Amino acid sequence: MALTSGVVVMKFGGTSVADAAAIRRLAGIVAAEQARTKRAPIVVVSALAGVTDTLLALARASVAGDRAVVQKGVEDIGRRHAEAAAELLEPSGAAAVLDALAVQVEELLAVLTAVSILREASPRSLDGIASTGELLSSRLVAAALEESGIRSAWVDARRVIATDEVYTCAAPLPGPTREAVSREIVPVLEAGQVPVLGGYVGATAEGVTTTLGRGGSDYSAAIVAAAVRDILLGAARAPSPGSDDSTATTDTPPPEIQIWTDVDGMLTADPRIVHAPRVVPQLSFGEASELAYFGAKVLHPSTILPAVERDIPVRILNSRRPEGAGTLITSGAVSSERPIAALACKRNITVIDVTSTRMLMAHGFLRRLFEVFERCSTPVDVVTTSEVSVSVTVDDDRSLEAIISALRVFAEVLVERDMAILCVVGDRLRGDPALAVRLLGSLEGFPLRMVSQAASRRNLTVVLHERDLGDAMTRLHGVWFSEPAWTLAEAGAGA
Repeated sequence: MALTSGVVVMKFGGTSVADAAAIRRLAGIVAAEQARTKRAPIVVVSALAGVTDTLLALARASVAGDRAVVQKGVEDIGRRHAEAAAELLEPSGAAAVLDALAVQVEELLAVLTAVSILREASPRSLDGIASTGELLSSRLVAAALEESGIRSAWVDARRVIATDEVYTCAAPLPGPTREAVSREIVPVLEAGQVPVLGGYVGATAEGVTTTLGRGGSDYSAAIVAAAVRDILLGAARAPSPGSDDSTATTDTPPPEIQIWTDVDGMLTADPRIVHAPRVVPQLSFGEASELAYFGAKVLHPSTILPAVERDIPVRILNSRRPEGAGTLITSGAVSSERPIAALACKRNITVIDVTSTRMLMAHGFLRRLFEVFERCSTPVDVVTTSEVSVSVTVDDDRSLEAIISALRVFAEVLVERDMAILCVVGDRLRGDPALAVRLLGSLEGFPLRMVSQAASRRNLTVVLHERDLGDAMTRLHGVWFSEPAWTLAEAGAGA
């Protein structure tokens, strides 16, 4: 395999492919990567900004039988992509792409029409509709790269990401996906071309289109990178002809995942709350996972899983400022002068207090309690317990009434809405037990509803009223991220 300089999987989000100007920037970024590192790029793209939301809205309009809205919406999507193609491509090269885009738009209209007749959108139909954005954008980007002088090839993501049949949130199948990457992507790389595929999209063994859930384009990039790494390792270990040596090694560096978005990297706090937060230069996988789960929207939480398993570094970069260093996420410990890495938050949280004297010296109570949440398909974020009560938080309240009704069969229930989660993340929390105390001291004066430190001990989580969130996050950021850089001892004194 002639990929001795390595492979980089470059995922571009919706804002990075929003229009013709953004796609031109994308082409420049890919060209610069090739020139700078000589690595072979694999490009994974999201739908054009806003297209997936529009597609799902059209699905709802189809169920409602509003065919005029559907017809106009499909025409608008087709026109937007056609106009971008006309702006990016010379007429001689645009015809074939425009024909391919038109076929995809016609298929979209056919599915929406069927939904409007049945007045029902099955999960399978929704996947067929929602996948259209990535299938259109990837064709457009592949043609734009070719037009800019970068040899490229469009790859149908449905022939690459093999999944189960759980529509709208399908799980990838590693073995079949690895075989598909070897069949569909590796030959393109070996031919010196850049494979371009849509993220978020896969297919079952029968070829039925699936999606990986919202934010799944990041996941697609990580899945492909993991498969490429396994293929490269397999090639390195395979004995050469006439040799019995099955332990051969390779100098080919491991793949890297680049997530190109519209921010400079993972930030020390939510920029909608804290003025001018800083870019975090490096995070561990564990820190990044905590931040992603607790509200840092830059990285989809699932992205980190294949990367952790294969020790693949992930870099977050800004497509509008590609010269920036971004945030590097690695498996190793991060050396930093700061005691904590960053802050994250979740709004619109509901706290549920469950109280019962039956808990006292009893077994099985917690199992019964959490079975209620399982039956209602509602995940729990934060949990605190005492001898006779349990408090939990949820950010999905669609089944709240059913949950309350089931819990009241065996306990008293109190519900408090309009709450928020504020999370402090840093690997150093694991090594300095007193650090958590100092962090809480920084929040003196704020009424904290719940306090929790996870078993990993790399996050400290507090629950407070949403009206206090902005002031609390700003206070923490001011104390722990002010200049000059605080040492552990200085932070303790300042708290």
